Amino acid sequence: MKDIRAIIKQPLITEKSSSMRESNWYAFVVDMGANKREIREAVEKVFNVKVEKIRTIVVPGRTIRRVRRSAGRKPSWKKAYVKLKEGKIEFFEGV
Repeated sequence: MKDIRAIIKQPLITEKSSSMRESNWYAFVVDMGANKREIREAVEKVFNVKVEKIRTIVVPGRTIRRVRRSAGRKPSWKKAYVKLKEGKIEFFEGV
């Protein structure tokens, strides 16, 4: 198994994910090789909560145009939506 802190890279803070928090859904950027079982264990251990459901999606990298250069490409990344049974995750404590 991978290191728990390497599975969850960062929380995904967007307008959509902020509105989803009201219904106990949280979004994270996770490691591309992580499966749902590893993501569940990592979230439960790091944030001390119980996970009910996980949905994952691979977001394909975009093509980037550069001035006077050839086109480049951003890397693909994996996003996980996590629904909690109980508990709450605070991303901005004390702010």
